[in-house]
Amino acid sequence: MLKNKLFEMLDLKKADMLRDRRWLHRHPELSYEEEKTSNYILQHYAGKDVKVESNIGGYGIKVTIDSGKPGKTLALRADFDALPLEEQTGLPFASENPGVMHACGHDAHTAYMMALTDCLIELKDELVGKIVIIHQPAEEMPPGGALMMIRDGVLDGVDNVVGCHVMSQMDCGNVYYHVGPTQQSRAKFTIRVQGKGGHGSSPHEANDSIVIASQLVVNLQTIISRRLNPFEPGVITIGSFDGKGQFNIIKDSVELIGDVRCMSDQTKQLFESEIRNICRGFEIAYSCKIDLDYKNDYPVLVNDEKMTMFVVDAIESANIEGMNDVLDCGPLPSSEDFAYYTEIVPSCFFFIGAKPQGESYPHHHPKFDIDEKSMLYAAKAMAAVVDKYMEEQKQIITN
Repeated sequence: MLKNKLFEMLDLKKADMLRDRRWLHRHPELSYEEEKTSNYILQHYAGKDVKVESNIGGYGIKVTIDSGKPGKTLALRADFDALPLEEQTGLPFASENPGVMHACGHDAHTAYMMALTDCLIELKDELVGKIVIIHQPAEEMPPGGALMMIRDGVLDGVDNVVGCHVMSQMDCGNVYYHVGPTQQSRAKFTIRVQGKGGHGSSPHEANDSIVIASQLVVNLQTIISRRLNPFEPGVITIGSFDGKGQFNIIKDSVELIGDVRCMSDQTKQLFESEIRNICRGFEIAYSCKIDLDYKNDYPVLVNDEKMTMFVVDAIESANIEGMNDVLDCGPLPSSEDFAYYTEIVPSCFFFIGAKPQGESYPHHHPKFDIDEKSMLYAAKAMAAVVDKYMEEQKQIITN
């Protein structure tokens, strides 16, 4: 069986996964700046019997494994950008780029995917249809590498997309999934409150932007408590309040930067509408000027039910050595630009437990790390999906 061959080959590539992950971890690059990372991936495929296209949606790479036989096209996606963090792990392969760190596991995604792709290239004659490998940049930063690669045609002819994410606070040896809305949509807004500056001794001659902005922060939270259905999830966060000034000077203007998360398009529209309404109301109530820049970016990630249960069945029936359970983790609060793929073709995004021994830290933390065994689990889980996908296509062709 294809699956057994893939598993045996992947077992022999554990050292390759470690080498590639650790090189990538030492040399992280921020979203839209991943030139060296992209070149490292391109060098990996140099001279191999496969079609490689570069500069797709920026530094993205599309690898097409064409069996030459009829059948559907399955895409597998792995991202490769890092985050603006100063690493504090103390690992021997810690980041060598000051202020940049792989604190989300994208180095592991790329490493396991390169190993799996090598195996699939070797076994190309046993495949049907096509397999597209999407090495994606810029997942962390809007507008997002997924959207940019889609605009450059990465999904042309693709029937389904599957991706997975290592999770540092989920038990290593488990696979996690959810059907339907799985990860939140996201929006970012900037509000500039323009009051009237003045002397601290004479507030009646000024219009204090700090007071206005402070009231605005409190009022924005009433959207959650008084406008949102209590059965609907949603979060509004003010992440930046730029009001620094002098103790005896009334600030002329203040800037707020906020983040919005929710799990439905209806709530997404509600949040934007209510934030705009509150800003207009404050202009009248406080005789000030408020400029609002509101940008929706990643949509809700919705896992297709049929495709997700296909993935679950493939992994459960594969009997992967060392893997314990396949569990429904429920919806997650984070956002993910894989959501753009799910809007276009039936897709599934699942999660690989990667909790390390000892203390574990969340994603985007300067001490983030994973159990590197999770890379092999990820590779085998994806291999199991490919195997089942190929078997299903072969049966359709035969019949």
